[in-house]
Amino acid sequence: MFKTLVNAFKVKDLRKKILITLGLLILFRVGCALVCPGFDLSEAMQSETEGTTFFSLMNMLSGDALSNGSILALGVSPYITASIVIQLLTVAIPSLERLSKQGEDGRRKIQFYTRICALVLALAQAIGIVVSFQEYINTDILSLPTWLIATGIVLILTAGGMFTVWLGEKITQVGIGNGMSLLIFVGIISSSAQGISDAISQVGKNIENLWMIIIYIVALVLIFGLIVFIDSSERRVGVKYAKQIKGRKMYGGQDTFIPIKLNASGVMPIIFATSLLTLPQLVMSIFWPDSSAMQWYQTYMGTSSWVYIVLLAILIFAFAFFYAQITFDTDDISRRLQQQGGFIPGIRPGKSTSDYLKKISRRITLFGAVFLAFIALIPSLAFKAIDDLTLASLINAFSTTGLMIIVSVALEFDKSLEAQMLMRNYKGFLN
Repeated sequence: MFKTLVNAFKVKDLRKKILITLGLLILFRVGCALVCPGFDLSEAMQSETEGTTFFSLMNMLSGDALSNGSILALGVSPYITASIVIQLLTVAIPSLERLSKQGEDGRRKIQFYTRICALVLALAQAIGIVVSFQEYINTDILSLPTWLIATGIVLILTAGGMFTVWLGEKITQVGIGNGMSLLIFVGIISSSAQGISDAISQVGKNIENLWMIIIYIVALVLIFGLIVFIDSSERRVGVKYAKQIKGRKMYGGQDTFIPIKLNASGVMPIIFATSLLTLPQLVMSIFWPDSSAMQWYQTYMGTSSWVYIVLLAILIFAFAFFYAQITFDTDDISRRLQQQGGFIPGIRPGKSTSDYLKKISRRITLFGAVFLAFIALIPSLAFKAIDDLTLASLINAFSTTGLMIIVSVALEFDKSLEAQMLMRNYKGFLN
């Protein structure tokens, strides 16, 4: 990857795009450092960072902007949720499905709907944050009524969320790689710095903590390697194309394959499952913070409880299969193969091909779901087994969900750079 970066800097066009991308990412981090007036969440978020909650997930994706009470505290969370909602609605609503197949024009309309949905979700999340942490609103600074300050904070947070969406889209348009993914990447890397700093400070108090850090780093490297291996693993289903004569030319007669990735859904099932399990806690913390239901949920459904661990594993399995079914439409692939004169050796075209691909997809998805469940449950099991402050800081610094996002975005960025360089090499060859 570093070699690709060095080679890319030698190309003027690519160097300009990389510098624009870095500039916009720095602008995002500067916005994360600007504190929203009259709103201090540093103490409130200390309890939220233990384990995986809705707010801790938001805080990780925004690079500790939420815990700092920043104007960009929402980060890309509203846009991610909006994208997921629109993607699911595209499958459920026929008009949206037709729109998604209309090329660039349809993609623009769906993008517009996604922005509108992101604005609504940003407003809802901003209200939820202000209501949940209303006791941390400081009225002494501005000497205004609490409701007026709260309204101003909601508007600032909403505007900050939409500004983050604009930054992500701008990076995608004029920079390199997917802008939203890069913002998440930078946010996770930034939030991990505090956890590493806390772990190093613990070493000064007790030298034995150094061995714990070394063991954790070794485990971290192994997990990195496992994630990269799984991310690049795929099952290749061989496809042959029959020879066809059209006019005076012969087409087809070539061999290719259909790649079925082991973990095609990426980190999405973990985000879905975690959000679903923490949503009741979020709603109760807003409307019934001191109720018996809230206390029961924290006791028996908290992130360190066995019930949470079991339900998280079940939901990850369910969402992994659901997401794989959406992203890998076997009926559509079978139909396209038949129209183009392609076939899988030993399998009849049409329904038999669809059933065969569906069977392979289910088996592959099963192994991918087991991997995701294993990755997602590491923090919960670690928090139950370890009560050491040093390791707790490191586990918070590098959550397994964060590791998967970091690896996926880094590989995606590397592929984007290579594609850009390859395209320019082709242009130079043609000239």
